[in-house]
Amino acid sequence: MTNNEGLMTDIYQGQFGEFTIDRGDRIGVIVYRSGLCVAAGSFIVGTGLLLFLGGTSTVLQILTPLFWLFSAGLAVSLLAIHIYLIPLHRLLQVFFLTGTLTAAILAWQTPEPLALAVYYRPITLLGIGFTFAALTGIYFKEAFCFNRLETKLLTPLVPILLLGHLVGILPVGVERGLLAAWSLLFALFAIRKTIQPIPPDIGDKSVFAYLKKQGN
Repeated sequence: MTNNEGLMTDIYQGQFGEFTIDRGDRIGVIVYRSGLCVAAGSFIVGTGLLLFLGGTSTVLQILTPLFWLFSAGLAVSLLAIHIYLIPLHRLLQVFFLTGTLTAAILAWQTPEPLALAVYYRPITLLGIGFTFAALTGIYFKEAFCFNRLETKLLTPLVPILLLGHLVGILPVGVERGLLAAWSLLFALFAIRKTIQPIPPDIGDKSVFAYLKKQGN
């Protein structure tokens, strides 16, 4: 069928009735996936530089803009992601804003590179860690909705690494291994998202309509 603008739309049967997927819906999914790819790409590059070249001054300086690029991609994804429960969606956005604000304050107040400041002050993870909690929320959503192995592994891996560093119980070698695994799984996740059909990422729009009527 066509909409009022003469553009083709697809009709689907949802839990609470029929719904259509139009060009705007598809663009929204592309934006969501593009944000994920930017976040994943910057994270993978930063991790690769750190693991293969070590914590040299040049690498540490590069990690700061890579973190902000990662944050920008994550912000886009959190704006465009489709989550049925609006309060949960808003919570992930609040997590992201909390982590970003903490990172901005830390970067402004400390003379050393951001990565170094966080590494030697694990307590800062109580603030900046919320950025990665928001990312973990995306992993959990993808694991729940699409049963993806990589996101099932990433959902516990990220908090284990961050909390382990926060309380100082993980040896450096274990932290490096978990960081490498995070990077590889994140890369796999991003690649698989780019080739996944678009409609599943849009979800059942009849559920969104129903929850909106119920005030959720």
